[in-house]
Amino acid sequence: MSAWHRGATIYQIYPRSFRDANGDGVGDLKGVIEKLDYVAGLGVDAIWLSPFFRSPMADFGYDVSDYEDVDPIFGALADADALIEAAHARGLKVIIDQVYSHSSDQHAWFKASRASRDNAKAGWYVWADAKPDGSPPNNWQAMFGGPSWTWDARRRQYYLHNFLPTQPDLNVRNPAVQEALLDTARFWLKRGIDGLRLDVANFYVQDAALRDNPPLGLEEPPARPHQFQRHLHDRTQPETLDFIARLRALLDEHGAFAVGEIEDEQPLAVQRAYTDGPTRLHTAYSFFLLRAACATPAVIKQALQGWDGAEGWPSWSFSNHDVIRMATRLADDDPARVKLMLSLLLSLRGTIFLYQGDELGLPHAAVPFERLQDPEAIAFWPDGIGRDGARTPMPWTRDANMAGFTEAADAWLPLDPRHRALAVDAQEGDAASVLAHARTMIGLRRGSDALRLGDFTVLEAPEHVLAFIRTAPGERLLCLFNLGEAPAAFAQPAPPTATLLALNGAALEASAARLPAFSALILRL
Repeated sequence: MSAWHRGATIYQIYPRSFRDANGDGVGDLKGVIEKLDYVAGLGVDAIWLSPFFRSPMADFGYDVSDYEDVDPIFGALADADALIEAAHARGLKVIIDQVYSHSSDQHAWFKASRASRDNAKAGWYVWADAKPDGSPPNNWQAMFGGPSWTWDARRRQYYLHNFLPTQPDLNVRNPAVQEALLDTARFWLKRGIDGLRLDVANFYVQDAALRDNPPLGLEEPPARPHQFQRHLHDRTQPETLDFIARLRALLDEHGAFAVGEIEDEQPLAVQRAYTDGPTRLHTAYSFFLLRAACATPAVIKQALQGWDGAEGWPSWSFSNHDVIRMATRLADDDPARVKLMLSLLLSLRGTIFLYQGDELGLPHAAVPFERLQDPEAIAFWPDGIGRDGARTPMPWTRDANMAGFTEAADAWLPLDPRHRALAVDAQEGDAASVLAHARTMIGLRRGSDALRLGDFTVLEAPEHVLAFIRTAPGERLLCLFNLGEAPAAFAQPAPPTATLLALNGAALEASAARLPAFSALILRL
């Protein structure tokens, strides 16, 4: 396959919140099609669509009840086909979310599996007997709170769920389950998709002996029960890579690629392990940067240097549908600092994922408790990460009803009033806008072999300054980012031949670069 994903910029679309074409207050596939010209105009290489498959929506599409059908709230299979065709016509690759760790409890597979211990699908999910006292098989804790086990009276056994009880874990050890999941991938590959984003890719297999996780021995209790434990046995098992090898072979047959989501206590090491070699994933991302409370030179260097000498290829993002938006978490909702974060992200070595609205500098939305939809946000309120705040409607037209997201009086989540002033039409034509800067940086990356594919070498620099060289045949770029509040200077290692980016007052003076607070320079050497 071609390695188009290496160095690519991929735009994540959360369909529920992107554009509502039928006026019911929920985004849909026809709405995505309406806005593909805008997406293509950003200069990105591909789109990643969060789940649009048939689902009870207990976890808003990450609880799939039919992998090979579109949920009616998003449209029909014909709409998915039309979207793929329309994206390809605009030069955009299409990546779809696939949730192979677990399904909905409304999936036909689980309904059959729970019916008895001896039917054809009895072993398709992770079942275990109770302990002699009736308690769950082990101490594993679910991500969304409480034990990872729920009792089923029909089988008189517990079933495993790493998330909600309505999201039972598939037994991916079972060859029949693997075949069914590969058939699901084939179904979408034949419809023309270009890649898969694999939800919690390291959760596919658990310890066969179901051993207890050891405690972390924390001095203070964490916010969530699962944070008490070292997750040695309920994720990141070596057998997971056996299934990934089968999936990789299938994808290679179709010239498609896979990006894995990694959730682990050692995110960079597992991210690397899951991409090292031709039988692993083409790329993977973790929450290492997505959950970083601030962007410091040390954090960025740790992320990138973790890939020194690696055969695999990393992916990076500062935002997605699961975390506090980049503008709020990393830039204090300051447009100048948002531009800095976009410049930094789009200068990193790897594949870049840009979440819808980050190109507008949208702050994390305020969603009152009575309007919360996310089960995680509700369960851990008021101390949760508030995933709903990253999922509110995309603002298209400042003065239109619901900022142009829908013709309905309201949407499934409220529109943050602050987002109106940052709507697409409010920023179009403004050369100083965050949107204009995002397009500039995406274009700069797309036109530079060094930024897309080049080597990454860190340089010594003053405190709060991140300095690195990106090098490709025939091109050498010096990238300077002052991530602190104090001005700084950086002595030039070689005379530059051109200035590709001068952001927030940064300038080249004689033999040194002047870097005001939160500024950036990209120089061709």
